[in-house]
Amino acid sequence: MQTFQYNSVDKNGVSVRGKLAAVNEVDLELRLQRMGLDLITARKVNEPMQLGRRGSITRQDLITFCFHMEQLSRAGIPLLEGLADLRDSIEQPRFREILSAVLEEVEGGKTLSQAMHSHPAAFDNVFVSLIKAGEQSGTMTEVFENLATTLKWQDELVAQTKRLLMYPALVFVVVGGVIVFLMMYLVPQLVSFLKNMGQELPFQTKALIFVSGVFVNYWYLVFGLPILAAVTAAVVIRRSPRARYRWDYLKLHIPFVGPILQKIILARFANFFALMYQSGITILDALKTSEEIVVNRVISDGLARAGQQISAGDSVAESFENLGMFPPLVVRMLRVGEATGALDTALLNVTYFYNREVKESVEKLLKMLEPALTVILGLVLAVIMFSVLTPIYDILGKMKY
Repeated sequence: MQTFQYNSVDKNGVSVRGKLAAVNEVDLELRLQRMGLDLITARKVNEPMQLGRRGSITRQDLITFCFHMEQLSRAGIPLLEGLADLRDSIEQPRFREILSAVLEEVEGGKTLSQAMHSHPAAFDNVFVSLIKAGEQSGTMTEVFENLATTLKWQDELVAQTKRLLMYPALVFVVVGGVIVFLMMYLVPQLVSFLKNMGQELPFQTKALIFVSGVFVNYWYLVFGLPILAAVTAAVVIRRSPRARYRWDYLKLHIPFVGPILQKIILARFANFFALMYQSGITILDALKTSEEIVVNRVISDGLARAGQQISAGDSVAESFENLGMFPPLVVRMLRVGEATGALDTALLNVTYFYNREVKESVEKLLKMLEPALTVILGLVLAVIMFSVLTPIYDILGKMKY
């Protein structure tokens, strides 16, 4: 967007000057008209702003957009007027720029979904597909309402995931910091004292001294090798489809965390699959789009196989059952939904099932993690202190005699 310095007049003929951001002079004139002003002259006062550096578009921006579009659509306000009003009210610069471009493309004859498709930074394939389905079925209000609800659910899911990972990460940082401090500062100071006493050191103390020596003398390897290994693994996973598949498989089978991660992915899939099907998108198209949503090669390949089975004539319930990812209760709900012709209701029930499962699993794991990590921290510190203090107590005991 550009910043323009303009001269204009109001309805009473009074001259008004000022500055305003707009895509071009046509956009500037339209904005001034909404303010009750008629443009006389305008000139640019700076170069195009690099809005891409001024923050990315957040999920909250999209939730606000969907909520306002739902209200405008429900009130019967024409699409162009609604987009223009919404663009003028949005504060996020980058999103305002994108909406300005979308508005221009719609004014040029494109549909809203076609205009959004040109801006993947804001509107992903699922978003565009749902808008397209709403245009074809005439249910734009319901689509925007469902999108807003789904994006809010995603926000809650992300918050739950962060909550799940925050406490373990904090504990591991604290444990790591304590271990590094003891190995590099405390233990080296005690080594010379223990050796000068001429006391035979127990095995655990010798092992601790050896580990401390590794930390002190080869600290660059202790800290550098894990970082190098992580970077190498990230590069290999990104470039090799086979490595990416194995990494995704490993994530799903990590003890305790893996099952919850799988439930989170399936909850995301079930939510969007239900939303797409309810909006009029065919099952095969919804499954194809869902392969990109799950962001896990193992589950994505499973959905691709399910799509092939459905194309061959199998039912949705049979295809999902053959994947081995969905519990019997979910498969039974889908089978009943297909038999009664209420598959959309069954899919919504699946979404509710996984939402509750994820919430309960996260809460249970958090309750288990807090005492477990506290015990681990205590054991680590106890082993270190035991290895350090045992020879000292032996020396003090001999000094009494």
